[in-house]
Amino acid sequence: MLFSEHNLTLRPARYGSIEVICGSMFSGKTEELIRRLKRAQYARLNVEIFKPAVDKRYDEKLVVSHDSNSIPSTPVENSSAILLLSSATQVVGIDEAQFFDDGLTEVCVKLANSGIRVIIAGLDMDYKGQPFGPIPSLMAVAEHVTKVHAVCMQCGAPANYSYRLTDDTQTVLLGEKEAYEPRCRQCYYHLDQQGHSRNQR
Repeated sequence: MLFSEHNLTLRPARYGSIEVICGSMFSGKTEELIRRLKRAQYARLNVEIFKPAVDKRYDEKLVVSHDSNSIPSTPVENSSAILLLSSATQVVGIDEAQFFDDGLTEVCVKLANSGIRVIIAGLDMDYKGQPFGPIPSLMAVAEHVTKVHAVCMQCGAPANYSYRLTDDTQTVLLGEKEAYEPRCRQCYYHLDQQGHSRNQR
């Protein structure tokens, strides 16, 4: 199809997109999110960063990686607040997206359709190995999905599961190395907390 001069003038000046960075605990999701956002800032783009208000592990307002890199953010209680606070923004970053409500997918689609680059980081599976929150639907509508891996603490293989070390059964349990360790598929499903094979017990 040939584009006329009239058609070209109808095209938006900016093209939005959705990028999802996902993986297990300790896989470098937030580190990669911060890297992309800082590159956007170096390019002098208008960047807004959001995190769920419930996540206060390192800092109430900073997005902080496990390697202690950080970037200022705005804590919000729900996904709809992101729309209200993203006016005149060129790049939106969202950390710990699994803790947001299911409306986050629609919010990100609206942002991208308005010409905003949306970069999201979050766990794709909970401690039970089940899809976590809005991450699966975000992956479906994203232009780019990056799945990062940790190192299995049992065997050293690439890990994409977050194994819970405590007996707490609530889905949302904020914690670090005292509560979780990354594991590969084999070690996640076949080893108990002491590293013994479940199939041999």
